[in-house]
Amino acid sequence: MIRIGVIGTGSMGRNHARVCADTKPVKLTGIADSDTALSKKIAKQYDTTPYSSYKDLISSIDAAIIATPTITHYDIAKELLHQGKHVLVEKPVCDSVGHAQELVKLAEKQGLVFAVGHIERHNPVVNFLKEGINEGKFGDLLTLTSKRVSNFPGRIRDVGVILDFGVHDIDVMRYLNGEITKVYTKAGTFNKNISHEDHATIMVTFENNTCGVIEVNWLTPLKIRKLFLTCSKHCVEADYINQQVTLSSSSFETIDEGNLYRVPIQYNVDHITLQKREPLRNEIEDFVEAIQHQKQPLVTGFDGMQTLKIAEAALQSYTNGKEVKIT
Repeated sequence: MIRIGVIGTGSMGRNHARVCADTKPVKLTGIADSDTALSKKIAKQYDTTPYSSYKDLISSIDAAIIATPTITHYDIAKELLHQGKHVLVEKPVCDSVGHAQELVKLAEKQGLVFAVGHIERHNPVVNFLKEGINEGKFGDLLTLTSKRVSNFPGRIRDVGVILDFGVHDIDVMRYLNGEITKVYTKAGTFNKNISHEDHATIMVTFENNTCGVIEVNWLTPLKIRKLFLTCSKHCVEADYINQQVTLSSSSFETIDEGNLYRVPIQYNVDHITLQKREPLRNEIEDFVEAIQHQKQPLVTGFDGMQTLKIAEAALQSYTNGKEVKIT
């Protein structure tokens, strides 16, 4: 039995608590939040103990899930790791690459699991794409394009759309296509009631010289979460929400050069609906399995640090209008 405490009772914290309460071999040992009324309410809902401070929770747990504002991640994770607790921290990993690097080194020194909650990595469509790429089913991967847009989420206060939305697609693209070496970003703030960017287009270049384009915004009155791969054999469209993948290919039949108006093209479209699984449940089960078997989680602290480094470069590019190299 892995005793897990959830720190933070915002939207993600409540969902982590829900899944932990319903996952074997997890015991949801407690929920901590400075909002004592809310922590009591959530704790009662899932038959666990409320705490007003995460420090009071430490002695009774083996591991913790940190779902607090980004600026608090470093201090909380550092203390938990020093106390010998495994940690799953929500994305982005923390407020700076330097802090992330320190946490990665500390977890390694302590021999502890340090996972980062890049939840889309645990979506069944991403596993399908990874296997297809590795096995050459789609042909050579040429470009990646993602679209993650919706209305402004009122829960966000401390970061802009790049660190909230963009990190998902940066992480998935790294996972599918390798390290990113250069970033160029155009972004801005349309909603004058917020202080961070609410729309961005990020172009990334990979070590293998292919490129990816990431579109994110909080302005679209429609929720879209999709990834498109252009490959030498297929065009691949992945829908994160519906957990569906569409594979498209074409072939030419004999062409009559005297009638180019009617070019005989054979189109093949295959719609694949995957067995649906809640990505958050996959994420927590992966965290628990990593603890049990003393192995790396699917999304490591290093992954979180690299993704944050690229996101920070995207913000830098947006600010100075120049392409930024990742070192």
